[in-house]
Amino acid sequence: MTNSTKTYWSLSSTHSNMEPIQNFQFLRTSCIFLSKKPLPNKPFIGVSKTQLCFSHQHHSLHKPITSKISTNQQTSTISYLINSCGLLPETASLVSQKVHLQNPEKANSVLALLRNHGFSQTQISNLIRKRPLLLLADPENTLLPKLEFFHSIGASSTDLARVLTADPTLLTRSLENQIVPCYNFLKSVLLSDKKIVTALKRTSWIFLEGHTKNLIPNISFLRELGVPESCIVLLLTHFPEALMQKHDNFGHIVNEVKEMGFDPMKSTFVLAIHAISGKGNKSIWERCYEVYRRWGWSKDEILLAFRKHPHCMILSEKKIMRAMDFFVNKMGWPSKMIAKCPVVLLFSLERRIVPRCSVIQVLSLKGLVKKDMSLTTVLLPVEESFLERFVTRFQEEIPQLMSVYQGKVYIESII
Repeated sequence: MTNSTKTYWSLSSTHSNMEPIQNFQFLRTSCIFLSKKPLPNKPFIGVSKTQLCFSHQHHSLHKPITSKISTNQQTSTISYLINSCGLLPETASLVSQKVHLQNPEKANSVLALLRNHGFSQTQISNLIRKRPLLLLADPENTLLPKLEFFHSIGASSTDLARVLTADPTLLTRSLENQIVPCYNFLKSVLLSDKKIVTALKRTSWIFLEGHTKNLIPNISFLRELGVPESCIVLLLTHFPEALMQKHDNFGHIVNEVKEMGFDPMKSTFVLAIHAISGKGNKSIWERCYEVYRRWGWSKDEILLAFRKHPHCMILSEKKIMRAMDFFVNKMGWPSKMIAKCPVVLLFSLERRIVPRCSVIQVLSLKGLVKKDMSLTTVLLPVEESFLERFVTRFQEEIPQLMSVYQGKVYIESII
């Protein structure tokens, strides 16, 4: 036992009224602690009843007395956590109870490794706050190989720093026994490192939980239903948390989606699974249902919209309200028309909906296009197609049309 970690225990004569056998058991335990050697389960030979009794002269039976060296060590650890890791004093004090730095050399190497791999000071602070024992890890033999592995499959320094800061647990897992086996399974399904990195960015738990626990049973269940491999890849790549649910819960959700009329052969089937997976998404789904009801949609119309584009049921109330207000009150489109093309609710109001609708308003007022133009015609085409059809084509008649599209000129100024 080194001086820096030594703790002394006083066997104070404090309990003269204790039963001898109790004192005997304490003496036995204390001897074991101090000697660090197991003692045989036999009574102490030659210890009298008197010797096993203690007097009440102190406040505790076995009071720890921490050495000054140990106290100084905690102080230096707190100082290091504040000055080198960027923790707040209160946080550093709490973290110092979990990690004791005897010398800063290894910790300095760990911090240098993280900085060299793109971690910002804020990210390093958050990471150490969550997993302070990483400061004691071997940077070259334990941490570096894991970082290099994820870089080798295409994870950027920026993405990897963000993922590991959100949950540093991955750095504590075995590369050979956990990370690589998970990678091999994911590669067998996704066939692409790029898709594996996309899944990792969604949740690091894709590498933390054994794939035999839920992933394999859930994927097998989808295959038995005839879900195309491309749809399984879609779900695993972009929404892996849906496939990582407990198998019983997953089976219940899949059956619920089937009862709603979704076709297992289409991608909307797996998107619907994601939309109602977990308490969070289910709660959002119910809130969206109420918002659409306020805009006059019937239950059947809501379910129709859900079947057309499942993610219209996991939008924020604010996004739905802003889009519906613009479509109905600004553009004059019937509310129920949106239910037939719910994908438009997912588009950006500022970057897509308003610029395009502003152009259509100008053209309509000038009599260059019909007034009852459909949502799909206006909002679904890619930008290049929209510009060619509705902006470039009418540039001579309305020179400011591109400026209207770019938001530099108000409609009122050219009408």
